[in-house]
Amino acid sequence: MDTAPPQTTLVVIFGGQSAEHDVSCVTAAHVLRAANPQNYTTVAIGISTDGKWHRPALAQLPHGGIDPSAIPDRLVAAGEDTSPDVLHQYDPSQRVVIFPLIHGPLGEDGTLQGLLEMMNLPYVGSGVLACAVAMDKAMAKTVFAQSGIPQVRYEVLREDSVSDSTLARVAESLGYPMFVKPANMGSSVGVSKVTHSDELRVAALHAALYDEWILFEEAVVGRELEVAVLGNRSPRASVVGEIEPGHDFYDYEDKYVTDSASLHIPARLTADESHQLQQLALDAYSSLRCEGLARVDFFYEENGRGFLLNEINTIPGFTPISMYPKLWAASGMEYPELIDELVMLAQERHGRQKRFTQR
Repeated sequence: MDTAPPQTTLVVIFGGQSAEHDVSCVTAAHVLRAANPQNYTTVAIGISTDGKWHRPALAQLPHGGIDPSAIPDRLVAAGEDTSPDVLHQYDPSQRVVIFPLIHGPLGEDGTLQGLLEMMNLPYVGSGVLACAVAMDKAMAKTVFAQSGIPQVRYEVLREDSVSDSTLARVAESLGYPMFVKPANMGSSVGVSKVTHSDELRVAALHAALYDEWILFEEAVVGRELEVAVLGNRSPRASVVGEIEPGHDFYDYEDKYVTDSASLHIPARLTADESHQLQQLALDAYSSLRCEGLARVDFFYEENGRGFLLNEINTIPGFTPISMYPKLWAASGMEYPELIDELVMLAQERHGRQKRFTQR
């Protein structure tokens, strides 16, 4: 008599101390709800905004794991107190995979990935290097430039170098309008669109609330396009999606609150244009040594410079209105299958890396 293969324990870590805490709580709820209980025993671990680790109280299935039908729209990083030591109970040889879903600093920037590496636990997504570089948009732009990937013009200042003279230099270089953003943040947190010199210092100080490095980018008059990438050594790109922002730009409200942006999947591009953009997305993914997954964002300056890379996100949103799962659904991979693929990629990467760490 055939027996079913053992389930994989899928440990979802969510919350975190960054300004994207709430987004992570929504994302984690969506992932846990979509994970097939026949394939996974699910575990949720929340990190509160003060850095404490918790096991939230969630309805359990009779055979173990979390009941997907009982998961609220968003999780709360509170409940039974625990610590990172809780991860020591999971043996990597016993089919366990960690799914880090913390957006922003102290989660998406390689810090959590480094902890998981030290614990010898397989995890979904890119390793320490790719996460750290992708999180720091200013550093990522340096790598992209070295790789010859076209991107928007930009300048970078550290918060203690913001002055009338340095801001005047930035304005002369980029012109108005421009975008001002913290280098290490996502979900459009701390981002301002500046149209006049009187607004520039205020925008820089606002960005400095979230990071000491401030990124200034030219405002591109163009279409906003996104590609979802999936894979390790042989990544593949989804169909291209296009966003028409409901606000002046694709901001936090558009992404997670109002759902007022218009999405075109596939994007309104020719087959040749789509293929070109997919290849650029793969090039960007490989240049940072990403693995697992990432969403790559572009501008399309028609009758101008063409496709311009904006940024790459190594832990893209998984909320019901997020582009990453929508792009893969349009490419023929529904959400539960996407989770299965990510878990498989995590296991493959961990198995491959073990030969460098175990003697």
